[in-house]
Amino acid sequence: MMDIQQLVDRLEEVIDNSRALPMSAYRLVEEDSVYGIIDQMRVAIPEAIKRANRVEAEKDRVLAQANEEADRIRELAKQEASELVKRDAIMASAQQRADNILERSRRDADALRSDADLYVIDVLTKLEEDLLRSLAVVRNGMRKVQVEQEAGTPMD
Repeated sequence: MMDIQQLVDRLEEVIDNSRALPMSAYRLVEEDSVYGIIDQMRVAIPEAIKRANRVEAEKDRVLAQANEEADRIRELAKQEASELVKRDAIMASAQQRADNILERSRRDADALRSDADLYVIDVLTKLEEDLLRSLAVVRNGMRKVQVEQEAGTPMD
């Protein structure tokens, strides 16, 4: 399946390769080619959305994994702290170490969340830009066809 940007490029190519009407800004485009590409865009856009959903699901998986790891580290820290507390001589040291492990796990989880969020935002922003460019191309093509129809310009 073609990606949306390739389809936009093909649509632009069809327009570029169409015959220009002498002394006008109009072109005669092959209707079947344009509609065929538009139909492919209709299929590709949901695929792009599915890809974005997969990215979101991957983000959720990474966050869940980070939370599980943080919980595991917290549990290990609690167990370790509990054993160390039993030894009165090193009680303060054990508490400090557990706190450090908990803080590090929080920072690690926060960093993973932040990285995943940035990645998702970047991917979705690029997808949005592609979709907006495609939509602009389609709208321009539709406007041009409407203007030609209203002007009564023969199509060949």
